[in-house]
Amino acid sequence: MALQYDYYLFDFDGTVADTGEGIRRSVAYSLEKLGRPPLDEAQLDRFIGPPLHDSFVEYCGMTDDEAEEAIRVYRERYVDIGLYESALYPGIAALLQALHRQGAYVAIASAKPTFMLERLAEHFGIQGWLDAISGTGLGRHSADKQDLILSALPEGADLSRACMMGDRRFDIEAAKALGLRAIGADYGYSLPEELAAAGADEVFATVSDMSRWLLGGEAPRGLFITLEGSDGCGKSTQIGLLKDYLIRRGFEPVLTREPGGCPISERIREVILSLDSKGMSPECEALLYAASRVEHVREVIEPALKCGKIVICDRFLDSSIAYQAYGRELGGAFVRQINEPAVRQVFPDLTLLLSVDRAESRRRMAKGAPLDRLEIEREDFFARVQAGFDALAEAEPKRVKRIDASRSIEEVFDEVRAAVDNLLN
Repeated sequence: MALQYDYYLFDFDGTVADTGEGIRRSVAYSLEKLGRPPLDEAQLDRFIGPPLHDSFVEYCGMTDDEAEEAIRVYRERYVDIGLYESALYPGIAALLQALHRQGAYVAIASAKPTFMLERLAEHFGIQGWLDAISGTGLGRHSADKQDLILSALPEGADLSRACMMGDRRFDIEAAKALGLRAIGADYGYSLPEELAAAGADEVFATVSDMSRWLLGGEAPRGLFITLEGSDGCGKSTQIGLLKDYLIRRGFEPVLTREPGGCPISERIREVILSLDSKGMSPECEALLYAASRVEHVREVIEPALKCGKIVICDRFLDSSIAYQAYGRELGGAFVRQINEPAVRQVFPDLTLLLSVDRAESRRRMAKGAPLDRLEIEREDFFARVQAGFDALAEAEPKRVKRIDASRSIEEVFDEVRAAVDNLLN
């Protein structure tokens, strides 16, 4: 992957993160507290990106002193509440991470106060991929974007080898004036044709389009995370929490499951798990799982990874090893061989093995949906399955993270999140 530049600078509001909700609500709060006429949503959108002082003067007809008072009241709400009413744009975290891993210099240049940018970088977990954060101080009436850009760059940086990404004309005009490549983020809060009129060298409608251009035509490859464990261990709950967490961090998670995940594989799932399939031979069962997996990988998992998304899968090959190689006593060599057409393309980057004892598993399953063909197996079968999972965790401790799932949902997720953060960072 050949990068076009050495230095990559990003505006924050409207480029890295959608901070609109918190800004709009806090501006509205300030105007209400000061007895000023309210603004509609389109008018409030204009406050996203430019210096607040300038916006209060231009859009509300305030004097300099009135604008400073409006900012003070605005921050009563924004610092503790509005700051976190935001989310990274999907795909932006993967882009920052990919640039950092390729050795590029990556920085934020924003009219937002520096301490707020630092808080948000930590909140979203992107601080490790940033070389610098250039923002304003609380006492400044306004911020010159050129000064912010220069402050974000290291001393002696070749400006012709730098590019600036932003969603407003202020970003584009400042970059052009300094001789940087100016890249328009049209997915943010720009007005129609605003970026092109300001002289943007390139304008992109999505983060994905911008990422491919910045990374030389390639999207950063995604990550493959699987959750394993006996039925009733809480995989579904943790997958839902992990999805929401990754979205907040600016990634694009894809949730899927095995057997299943795509139309053909879902039909195979019905055959495998149906009580009407009692008496199916262990070999037939294992081959059906493998067939389902091949289709699933080709139709869902591999395409998502190529687009830079994070695939979260409820079960994968490890379940076949535990249930068929150990539980059905078919042996690991046979199960791995029949799954080779699927797993030669992808293999999990991280596996979270949620563990509960069999008594707790049975108790939880009794509260759920009717049991399927595998769930009604005898206890000696499940003892062998657990032995299979234990053997996998012992053999691959770097990939397989064992988590005690008998604890509260929050305690389990704290450990899930820590393992995923470690992978991302």
